[in-house]
Amino acid sequence: MRAVRARERGGPERLVYETAPRPRPADGEVVVAVHAASVTNGELTWDATWTDSLDGTGADRTPIVPSHEVSGVVAELGPAVTDLAVGDEVYGLTPFTRDGAAAEYLTVPARVLAAKPAGLDHTRAAAVPLAALTAWQALVGQAALVPGQHVLVHGGAGGVGSFAVQIAAALGARVTATASARDRDFVVRLGADQVLDYAADRFEEQVHDADVVLDTVGGQTLSRSWAALRPGGILVSIVQPPDQDAAAAKGARGVFFVVEPDRAGLEAVTGLIDKGSLTPVVDRVVPLSQTRAAYEALQTEHPRGKIVIRVSDD
Repeated sequence: MRAVRARERGGPERLVYETAPRPRPADGEVVVAVHAASVTNGELTWDATWTDSLDGTGADRTPIVPSHEVSGVVAELGPAVTDLAVGDEVYGLTPFTRDGAAAEYLTVPARVLAAKPAGLDHTRAAAVPLAALTAWQALVGQAALVPGQHVLVHGGAGGVGSFAVQIAAALGARVTATASARDRDFVVRLGADQVLDYAADRFEEQVHDADVVLDTVGGQTLSRSWAALRPGGILVSIVQPPDQDAAAAKGARGVFFVVEPDRAGLEAVTGLIDKGSLTPVVDRVVPLSQTRAAYEALQTEHPRGKIVIRVSDD
């Protein structure tokens, strides 16, 4: 098969478009004929991308295949798989300590795949799993968001942020988001009640009553967010662990988490897509041979939504 692989740890410069062995499924796994995949900012810096453990203490896995969001068709069943069939259209988030989907075929545990939303083609479906599951797990799993609460989403035009704005609005929250001035109208269309220009506005001077802050930026944005949070609220970061002393001083909670593959969560996301409450945002689509350029773009640009890799035609 054709695949994009890296034989040494590093950035996009290590990625090579080449021929690789087609994988075979083990117990509980399926082979997916990949139609589309999606790239994630920072993925090539994660220890899990290069080893078989999340913290980097495990064995080296090179050569690796990147990209952990997949949409495609089940091509082969491994032993003990009873809940999927050859020909099923599926999508999902693959485990980070395994090879990803920048290849014509992928082996993946059947338990992490869900039926592809009927209203999405594979290209748009591949833009969903990691970003939407991150937003869902942050807002529902970590923050237990309920209707009427006020949510502040940082990076509202980005991959995770664009889903978080839509999910929070669909769940009945009042949504404030930070974004660039050029993205203001776009984020409003996603469902934000208020959009603050992160370059010109001090969000902590305008927001003081957030029940939930979702931090997708880290650094000073995270530390300044305590002032926007009400006592008793929760700050959820997907970038770095929040300062627990600052949380205690505010009388709030601060949590950091890493998204996990989750069929049930993905099915909930699919329900929102089917109802028209959630729409993936695709910045651009590139062929598999241009995967390296897609990762380079993540380092130098701020894409609006996801960059998707087209592996085969729908």
